[in-house]
This record gives sequence, structure tokens and C-alpha cells, in this order.
Amino acid sequence: MNAPTTAHTPSKEARNLRWLLAKLVDEVPGVRSVAVVSSDGLLLLSYDPDGTAESGSDRARGEEGKRAGSGPRGSSADLATIVSGLGSLTQGAAKLMDGGPVKQTVVSMDEGSLFVMSISDGSLLGVHAAPDCDMSVVAYHMALFVGRAGHVLTPELRTELRASIEETDQ
Repeated sequence: MNAPTTAHTPSKEARNLRWLLAKLVDEVPGVRSVAVVSSDGLLLLSYDPDGTAESGSDRARGEEGKRAGSGPRGSSADLATIVSGLGSLTQGAAKLMDGGPVKQTVVSMDEGSLFVMSISDGSLLGVHAAPDCDMSVVAYHMALFVGRAGHVLTPELRTELRASIEETDQ
């Protein structure tokens, strides 16, 4: 069993998950922002374009409420909301069509792409990427992350990450 962690000392599992998310961003050209969202739609962890892992606290916003960098407007929570909603919508569609579990959803836009991939525990990985990204490379690296993170994202770790988010929001 793991030793209890304090509010300022993330567990080994939390550090490993942040490292995996950083590796995804660092190895895939064109990734703008990434979020891991719990099955109930709460942001667990995000990674900004400048390489800063966040677990709740957002970077400073630029003019007109836009987030600094080229991610979605607002905050990491906005990406989490989009990922959660899209995941729910596609899961509902798959159920209505008897299509089985949703593995991945891709939204291709003029100014970028949004990828959503299921993690084994019902959580979701969302990636917002540049329009010129190699979609197959993004999907491949997302699948690697999901494969590595699926067994790490335990209920205890989700609780720790949520507590970290709540702490930074206060």
C-alpha cells in the first residue's frame, strides 16, 4: 500500500501519470492541449502547450478571456467539458446503434482537430491538435498513453487528482 500523501507531495502514481501526459505532448508535433477527464466529467489532469502539467489551476488568460497559447478559449476546464460532452454523446450514439464501446472519436475542423479516446476505467483522454498534425501519429500516441495509464488510473489516484484540483481552485 502506498504511503499517504500530503497536499504538496503528489504520489508516485500521480507523478507517473503527469510524466506520461508530458511525454505525449513532447513526442507529438502539433498537440495544443491535453486533458484527462473522469467518467463523471471532472478534469483530472491537463497539460498546456508550454509543457506545464496542471491539475486544476489554469494558466494566466490573455486578452478577452482567451487562454494564453492556442488551446480552447477559457481554461483547461473548457477542454474537459468538451471532451466529456463529446464522449457522452458518442457513447449514447453507439448504444443506440448497438455499436459496442466507443474507442475513439475524431473531430476534424478547419483550424484544428479534437481527439477523444476512452481509458479503461471510463475516463477519457482528450487532445486538441493543430490542423496540420499527423492524425495517425496523434491517435497512435494517444493509444500508447491509454494503454500505459489505464491500469494506473485507480480510484485512489482519481481521488488524489480531484483533491489537487479542488485545492488549487480555492
